[in-house]
Amino acid sequence: MILSNLKLGVEVVGAHNLLPKDGQGSSSSFVELYFDGQRFRTTIKEKDLSPVWNETFYFNISDPSNLHMLVLDAYVYNNIRATQSRSFLGKITINGTSFVPYSDSVVLHYPLEKRSIFSRVRGELGLKVYIIDDPSIKSSIPISAANDSQVHSHSAQTPAPKIPRSEVRHTFHHLPNPNHPQQQQQAPPPAAVHHQGTRYMTEDMKVPTEPQPPPQLVRMHSATMAQPVDYALKETSPFLGGGRVVGGRVIRTDRMSGCTYDLVEKMHFLFVRVVKARELPAMDVTGSVDPYVEVRIGNYKGITKHIEKNQNPSWNVVFAFSRERMQASVLEVVVKDKDLLKDDFVGLCRFDLNEVPMRVPPDSPLAPEWYRLADKKGEKIKGELMLAVWIGTQADEAFPDAWHSDAALSVDTAASTLIRSKVYHAPRLWYVRVNVVEAQDLIPTEKTRFPDAYVKVQIGNQVLKTKPVQARTFNPLWNEDLLFVAAEPFEDNLVLTVEDRVAPGKDEIIGRVIIPLSMVEKRADDKMIHSRWFNLEKPVAIDIDQLKKEKFSSRLHLRVCLDGGYHVLDESTHYSSDLRPTAKQLWRPPIGVLELGVLNAVGLHPMKTRDGKGTSDTYCVAKYGHKWVRTRTIVDNLCPKYNEQYTWEVFDPATVLTVGVFDNSHLGDKGSNGTKDLKVGKVRIRISTLETGRVYTHSYPLLVLHPTGVKKMGELHLAIRFTCTSFANMLYKYSCPLLPKMHYVRPFTVMQLDMLRHQAVNIVAMRLGRAEPPLRKEVVEYMSDVDSHLWSMRRSKANFFRLMSIFTGLFAVGKWFGDICMWKNSITTVLVHVLFLMLVSFPELILPTVFLYMFLIGVWNYRYRPRYPPHMNTKLSQAESVHPDELDEEFDTFPTSRSPELVRMRYDRLRSVAGRIQTVVGDVATQGERFQSLLSWRDPRATALFVTFCLIAALVLYVTPFQVIAALIGIYMMRHPRFRHRLPSVPINFFRRLPARTDSML
Repeated sequence: MILSNLKLGVEVVGAHNLLPKDGQGSSSSFVELYFDGQRFRTTIKEKDLSPVWNETFYFNISDPSNLHMLVLDAYVYNNIRATQSRSFLGKITINGTSFVPYSDSVVLHYPLEKRSIFSRVRGELGLKVYIIDDPSIKSSIPISAANDSQVHSHSAQTPAPKIPRSEVRHTFHHLPNPNHPQQQQQAPPPAAVHHQGTRYMTEDMKVPTEPQPPPQLVRMHSATMAQPVDYALKETSPFLGGGRVVGGRVIRTDRMSGCTYDLVEKMHFLFVRVVKARELPAMDVTGSVDPYVEVRIGNYKGITKHIEKNQNPSWNVVFAFSRERMQASVLEVVVKDKDLLKDDFVGLCRFDLNEVPMRVPPDSPLAPEWYRLADKKGEKIKGELMLAVWIGTQADEAFPDAWHSDAALSVDTAASTLIRSKVYHAPRLWYVRVNVVEAQDLIPTEKTRFPDAYVKVQIGNQVLKTKPVQARTFNPLWNEDLLFVAAEPFEDNLVLTVEDRVAPGKDEIIGRVIIPLSMVEKRADDKMIHSRWFNLEKPVAIDIDQLKKEKFSSRLHLRVCLDGGYHVLDESTHYSSDLRPTAKQLWRPPIGVLELGVLNAVGLHPMKTRDGKGTSDTYCVAKYGHKWVRTRTIVDNLCPKYNEQYTWEVFDPATVLTVGVFDNSHLGDKGSNGTKDLKVGKVRIRISTLETGRVYTHSYPLLVLHPTGVKKMGELHLAIRFTCTSFANMLYKYSCPLLPKMHYVRPFTVMQLDMLRHQAVNIVAMRLGRAEPPLRKEVVEYMSDVDSHLWSMRRSKANFFRLMSIFTGLFAVGKWFGDICMWKNSITTVLVHVLFLMLVSFPELILPTVFLYMFLIGVWNYRYRPRYPPHMNTKLSQAESVHPDELDEEFDTFPTSRSPELVRMRYDRLRSVAGRIQTVVGDVATQGERFQSLLSWRDPRATALFVTFCLIAALVLYVTPFQVIAALIGIYMMRHPRFRHRLPSVPINFFRRLPARTDSML
């Protein structure tokens, strides 16, 4: 038998905030580890609720093939010296599937769990668990039965695992508590050399690396659908502009009274504004000069465009140089003359960086000044340059439009406009309702036959047709409603063409009407639309280049209006960021302000190859309501720092903020004009799941589904804060309909909504694609989830399991009732019989008891409320167990390209039908999850309202006779239609606003 050298290493780092058990407000704690029949125990830390051990144990792994079936149990006990016993403080269980190699291991803080329902625990235990295959490491000596009564340590004193020379690299591990005095003196982990603020070098590699940020606390959040640690959300405590974030609150570290950019790390930049020059000396034989300005500091330089034959040029360009990358103390602003062979030197200005003033908004912008040019020796020459030089932060007004050294290091001036940060406003969308009533006195080409007429209506690229009318008359009647999407400002006309179907595949134009959309009536309710008769104009071809219009007496009867009472859906209904109607007269005041700080991204996956190495040129896009924002593009960096902050007004808490990361593929590379910006990943955050006033600082994994499976593309670090400006208005929103009134008074069909949404996304993509820099179509479609309605076996299975998880509570109740009937627990069965007899004898106590019970459950669950925004869950999305063939089907084109024509037709039909079933199953699951969220505090305000209602209902039902309540409910349910409203009731509106687990779906 060959024994394996594979071992499981467990480093017990420390615990935090343990429960006192010695009666004196403290505990003497130790940890016992159990794995594969082996048991180890740490030393006892006397009188310490946050003990630190830093002890390592090594378990033998007898059968590596069975490792995924094993578990590691860690029990924390309090030692009672007087009685030589111990009391339970908590436990954790780690499955073998989460064990990783040593090179990938980090210290994780696991929340302690209860051993039974009567246990009282609190706090966290920090462990570092890894698999190591090193023959030099000896296993620890396990605790035997003979010495089990003695509490002692078998901490391994073996050397640290040896890392092969090829794998030596700088790994910065997460530490449990960097503020603890004992942990600050802790030695660095193996393979890590930690000197903050300097460059690092190992003896084997001799390659300098960039300094890394200090280690931060990592907590594992417990959830019902646990997923791998690498895909989980991580809470951080970064230093932001307002101070350090601890527990969702900003702890100010300076005396600043306020800061505009308090949700991002403060970054200092050297700003140089080059305004203009005058009286420049002539450099050419023609007596002119083609000047441009080169601003340089150290190895960084920025260049303005050159202006031909102008001795008094004007540029008005701002350059921003990252202060942390500066390697020089002198700034040089050089004026040069553009030439074919070699550019000529004109003059320069030098600035000592120690004398550059600091500007902090809201100070007024620094006024530019005239500076005399000097030659290379420093002597004054002819010509002056108007400049302004100052040191500021990203809060400066010049920051968005500036040329950035950290973003444009390898980008030419022509492409610099493609990397700037930008704020976009999506166009205001309207539904255009065209009711084609009838036509009068149509004149077909053949006078001997009645026309087979229909009307084709077109707005831009949108074309719809009425049904052909085969009637023995020249006055056909249609009375059909056609719906379109239009955007302000209205650039396209409404074109209606009456056509006659002469033969199959052959149509002739009878007449045409062109109506400018700016002249169409607008309405905000369902009032009657005034109809009008329009004369048809018949185009007659004269030649190729000209059409002559001939007037005649045929007319077309229409009702046309711009419907402003609807909200134009241009994104997935599950992730809507705006629910307001189009007409501004119907808008209500905002209920709060949403602030987003895009801090940085780490560990990004290379999206391209440049100079023989993998790299990425990434930028972030955030979408909420009509406002889209785009950060600057950080070129050639897999760990970019953005540190940009944006603000939105919030009109409804049942909305979702979407943040996406993209790779810029249009920076001058060969062939970039035909490429698309690549998707790195995105994050969705529902506003109603955020507590008011709390700062959420989390690192979100960027999870993307590829044809080969789910893949982590990196992590995005965000800071989010939702501030409520009107608490009463926010609570009132929970009683209002989710969509505007017109959606319920005159609803659309599902087919109409799908078609209109597709058109709306195309219009938004076209308008944003015309901005500078453009927000391209692939970005808009990815942010709007345009493909969410397509068939996917993976999504269908995920929705099915979501539906099944809703009924697990009912199954548990049935099993519990079956146990009661089988007298498996006599005491519980007797108590249930007593309670049943009491409720039968006093039926008026049934409803108060139910509401009081739900009130108590809601109060009890408050301590377990989620403390972090929901994120995409790979297990919930069935992304981990998906079959490769199902992924091939999901990423297949539509129509399919995998089969012959007959199979293609059947396959596409199946996918279309299955997509509808998938949506229905998901909607049913959403309703059930909303029931679960009533008492789960996922939406803290909604749960608080419901818990308060339960308490009030319990008190009212307690003092009100049951017969009266039953009679009132029955009369209300059977009330006359005259007393009913077409709008949903308050309970239904409240229920539809509750969050579901769609926010965690990939």
